[in-house]
Amino acid sequence: MKPGHLWLHLTLLGVSLPAALGWMDPGTSKGLNMGVGDSQAEESRSFEVIRREGLSGHDGLPASCGKTFCSRGSRCMLSRETGEPECRCLEACRPSYMPVCGSDGRFYENHCELHRAACLLGRKIVIVRSKDCFLKDDPCTMADYARLKNVLLALQARRRPLPDGDSRKDPASQKRLLVESLFADLDADGDGHLSSSELAQHVLKEQDLEEGFLGCSPGDLLRFDDYNNDGSLTLHELYTAFQVVQLTLAPEDRVSVATVTVGLSTVLTCAIRGDLRPPIVWKRNGLTLNFVALEDINDFGEDDSLYITKVTTIHMGNYTCHASGHEELFQTHVLQVNVPPVIRVYPETQAQEPGVAASLKCHAEGIPMPRITWLKNGMDVSTQMSKQLSLLANGSELHIGSVRYEDTGAYTCIAKNEVGVDEDISSLFIEDSARKTLANILWREEGLSVGNTFYVFSDDGIIILHPADCEIQRHLKPTEKIFMSYEEICPQVEGNGTQSCQWASAVNIRHRYIYVAQPALNRVLVVDVQAQKVLQSIGVDPLPAKLSYDKSHDQVWVLSWGDVHKSQPSLQVITEASTGQGQHLIRTPFAGVDDFFIPPTNLIINHIRFGFIFNKSEPAVHKVDLETLVLLKTISLQSHGCVPQAMAHTHLGGYFFIQCQQDGPASAAPQLLLDSVTDSVLGPNGDVTGTPHVSPDGRFVVSTAATSPQLHVQEITLQGEIQTLSSLKISQGISDVAFQHSFTHGDQYYIYAPLETEPDLLFLELSTGKTGMLKNLKEPPTGPAWPWGGPRRIVRDSGLFGQFLLIPAQESLFLVNGRQNALRCEVSGVKRGTTVVWVGEV
Repeated sequence: MKPGHLWLHLTLLGVSLPAALGWMDPGTSKGLNMGVGDSQAEESRSFEVIRREGLSGHDGLPASCGKTFCSRGSRCMLSRETGEPECRCLEACRPSYMPVCGSDGRFYENHCELHRAACLLGRKIVIVRSKDCFLKDDPCTMADYARLKNVLLALQARRRPLPDGDSRKDPASQKRLLVESLFADLDADGDGHLSSSELAQHVLKEQDLEEGFLGCSPGDLLRFDDYNNDGSLTLHELYTAFQVVQLTLAPEDRVSVATVTVGLSTVLTCAIRGDLRPPIVWKRNGLTLNFVALEDINDFGEDDSLYITKVTTIHMGNYTCHASGHEELFQTHVLQVNVPPVIRVYPETQAQEPGVAASLKCHAEGIPMPRITWLKNGMDVSTQMSKQLSLLANGSELHIGSVRYEDTGAYTCIAKNEVGVDEDISSLFIEDSARKTLANILWREEGLSVGNTFYVFSDDGIIILHPADCEIQRHLKPTEKIFMSYEEICPQVEGNGTQSCQWASAVNIRHRYIYVAQPALNRVLVVDVQAQKVLQSIGVDPLPAKLSYDKSHDQVWVLSWGDVHKSQPSLQVITEASTGQGQHLIRTPFAGVDDFFIPPTNLIINHIRFGFIFNKSEPAVHKVDLETLVLLKTISLQSHGCVPQAMAHTHLGGYFFIQCQQDGPASAAPQLLLDSVTDSVLGPNGDVTGTPHVSPDGRFVVSTAATSPQLHVQEITLQGEIQTLSSLKISQGISDVAFQHSFTHGDQYYIYAPLETEPDLLFLELSTGKTGMLKNLKEPPTGPAWPWGGPRRIVRDSGLFGQFLLIPAQESLFLVNGRQNALRCEVSGVKRGTTVVWVGEV
């Protein structure tokens, strides 16, 4: 319909002015929410020609536009030829973005553009209100729009290639630079806003790519991505249109250090910001935490923070966060875990005669390392320092050169760090030995006369050796009776002319009892330390080869082979081990067990929840709940080709060290790291090989092998990082390793390691790297090699405060003084004492 015909039609209909303009009665109209029928009714209305008196044209009609009203999309103008008013289509509409859909199937930026198009086309176009209108039968679908944006970026990359430096950036950064370049080219007037006309001009310049746009044009950027509906696009809106994620991380936030006290909870919040920031991904040791079901890390919150409940020392270490898909920008959180001090003093009580030397020792652990001070009867001893009274090893030992009566008193050791304090008392009594005072009685009642001894299980029974005196305190011969059953300790085997003992493994049960396995007799003996007698025997499955004490649950785990070929292995548990009697023997459901590992406790970690079992023919370790004896999960080592042979653990950072089985005599067995927080394999432990040995406080790891001349020493820092201290080459392989506290540095250790093929003992001071060798300790035990035998030559330390080490030879025992790094003595007449247990204060 032509404009003139429309004009006449509207006049004949007599449509009122307010209705024609779309003005609405507040009580009845629905505004922009009107339906299709309402829209069509609205469009059918026309403008009334209002005649005003005093003005007339050649046909008697008004000659002024003031009296002429035109339809939507047009306006009144005076004809140049006739001077009469006439309605002409609008040349342009004011820019605004209030999108509408027309009945012609086209999308319009606003109502004005729709009416202008109807005027220019000379046909009726009404507003269509339907949720499918914007997409159905639209020449520019969402898929086409996405392709349009790809074409625009490709075109921009061809027209304005990125400089070499920028072209080497990651794809996200390249995309951002291309969008910025495109915006600068489109913004012809440089006002920082892209109008519809500026976008339309871009199309006109690229007519050769019009077909590639697949029905879309750059003007559709306004249609889809003008989020504030102001009729123009800013650079930020163009970023959004092209999904350019703008992430920021302040330089001072790249590394964040969080310190939390053990047992509390903590929240790590990612400082990466951005309006279109994707979800945050958290990692520990390179492993994603978001989708791992963890007991202590189980809630990432609405702000993508990392929540760790009941923090322990295994949680210390580095955590990283980054936006999903943008790993190049990440924040590192260093989680440090502080632990209040825990101390032990030795001895708790001692009585000395005047004129002799006396030492009071205090061992403290905590994070940060505690500072030690001493009080005597409540007074600070640091003000009384002299040649007579001195502090050694960072204050961990109070030494009195020649005691006097006035030295009697209660000496309080106080250990303090930033998060706590602990203290204990060591009492010293100076009395003439001829006088039986209360102090002497207390000292004897403490049981020191039966404690601080080595129990050596040899061919000729049980040897109880006091290292300070270099004397055998007691010898339990094979013929001695078991207290509760009257059986012999080592009954004579039929056909064997001599009555000898066979031992496999022994464990200390809280310095009260010793459990020792007798493989050939299918039983475990219980030795009463206080009475120095064998209390009872416990029958177990055939060939018990390995014992381990789970102090957290007071139970002894017994691995039996079934036969010498290990064809029928079984794992049993003796409960209530420290009661000495009334124990229960439980058969576990685990089959095919070749070995197992239960992490040790220490001063800081006094409860262990999980253990591991494995078969040396299967590349996996199986995690077990120590309390319920239930298999929790299997951790595969297949990807690393590792069949486990031995394990060790440190609570600092929660690392497990897994020695892999050696493939051949010439190949070095690798060592793997396992994260106990995620139960995930982190990969090889650098180039470290050999059996791992961890110091009692968890800070040092020494890895050696009987077939390798390498000795690796590593330290776990108080931030949970593994660092190499030294890697030594020695002439021979190492048979065994023992740790002993340094007597010059309170927080350091010595290690002692007998050589595999030579009668020599290597010692190494970890703090200085100083090494030495004690030679000619005679040949190690030989003879029948029992299949359950351990290292060729063992070394055993004397506990937290001890200074002696024991190394057995074929028919004697060597005692070494660790404080002096010298041979203390040789005890002869002990044949093949290859099973040794240290018993401290009773």
